[in-house]
Amino acid sequence: MTNWLPSRESLKSPLHVSLAQTIADAIHDGRLSHGRKLPTHRQLADDLKLSVNTVSKAYDILRRQNLIDGQIGRGSYVMDSATSEEQPFKLESEPENLFDMSISRPLFNRMHVDAMRSTLQTMHTNLDPALYLSTRPNIGHEKHRKTGVKWLAACGLETRAESVLMTNGVTHGLSAALSAVLHPGDVILSDTVTHHLLVSSAAYFGYRHIGLETDEHGILPDQLAKACAEFSPKALYLLPSLANPNVHMMPDERRRQIADIARQHGLYIIENDVFGPVATDRQTPVSQFAPELSIYLTSFTKCAVSGLRAGYVVGPDHLLPALTARLMVFGWMATPLICELASRWVEDGTAQAMADWQRVEIGKRYSIASQELSRFNWKGHPSGLHLWLQLPPDWDSSSFSSHARQLNVAVSPESPFLAPRSTPRNAVRVSLGSIRDTERFRQALRLLASLLSRPREPLPQFAY
Repeated sequence: MTNWLPSRESLKSPLHVSLAQTIADAIHDGRLSHGRKLPTHRQLADDLKLSVNTVSKAYDILRRQNLIDGQIGRGSYVMDSATSEEQPFKLESEPENLFDMSISRPLFNRMHVDAMRSTLQTMHTNLDPALYLSTRPNIGHEKHRKTGVKWLAACGLETRAESVLMTNGVTHGLSAALSAVLHPGDVILSDTVTHHLLVSSAAYFGYRHIGLETDEHGILPDQLAKACAEFSPKALYLLPSLANPNVHMMPDERRRQIADIARQHGLYIIENDVFGPVATDRQTPVSQFAPELSIYLTSFTKCAVSGLRAGYVVGPDHLLPALTARLMVFGWMATPLICELASRWVEDGTAQAMADWQRVEIGKRYSIASQELSRFNWKGHPSGLHLWLQLPPDWDSSSFSSHARQLNVAVSPESPFLAPRSTPRNAVRVSLGSIRDTERFRQALRLLASLLSRPREPLPQFAY
């Protein structure tokens, strides 16, 4: 890079972002070729009259985009474009050698980056100004809701645009759904092991949250009927497809039974179907069997791109005003630009292609887990983003997570997913998609297997 330097006058605020973009442009157009050594942080800061911190932040952006690499003692170099094709970017700065299997998120590759860039470029030339100038309608633009009907059909739910509301992902929709049908003190039922945001939301909003016993197919109908008679609940929260973190696919017959019990007791169903059409063995949404009592939620964050926070809420006509009012309170309206991007992907087939790709790639990870954890008790699904690892009796979830962290492996303990007063399951959740490199993923599983294979030892109480 001795023959090329960015111009200080060309940099705009924020300076670190502008500097990173300037260097990235030089890499892309060939002014900075593969293998070219970059100046040290101090050298470039002095040449451009910037702070060392500004240059460091710019280099960090370029590393996360996989455009440069750096090694202590050697400096920073422009990476080979062939290598950057394999891993288009890093999601975040992480401690060196950390195997983070604690976050359930989809895999990605160059297809996702190229699709996003291509769509954004197209939007630049033919975007309706109403999509970024308007602050209404709060339910979402009509064309987005009509497109949503197509995606929902792929998820197995037949509906109409008038019943669809746009959201900024499932969490936005869940907050609206809970507050639309529940008041403080009301009872909501769920699996004993459920979504961590339901656990925290119930605590924040003052709902009485009761977990129900399950089998390999999910909530037991007789337990649901008993709870309805005993507690007079107002709502049931369901994750019937690739549930988080208990991984199962509830069969249609069980779904019909649950819908029938809900109808008998006037119980509202809040169904989270965030994995969408990924699984080939997906069943009919419970909401299809009791549409007059059901609020159905889905999004693109688990089946397409984790940052594509656009989603849909489908509710019965009599709840739509309440749902709309709550969506306004929790976010005014879904972001139109993001909804536009998601809609274009639904219309041109990109979203379905990503879901299909996800199914294949996660299936490969499931096969690796089957090999590396064959001696242990765990459950998962070939299309699920995580597995649920049962621990031996001498372990508990919290201590195992702490011991795994000493091996630089992060897994999720069970406590955030347990309904109040539930008996611990003595298990941890292990993400299949959060480590992108296959060999590092395999290595992380082997570290977990090695930990399970030897007697538990106490951790030191102090760091030395």
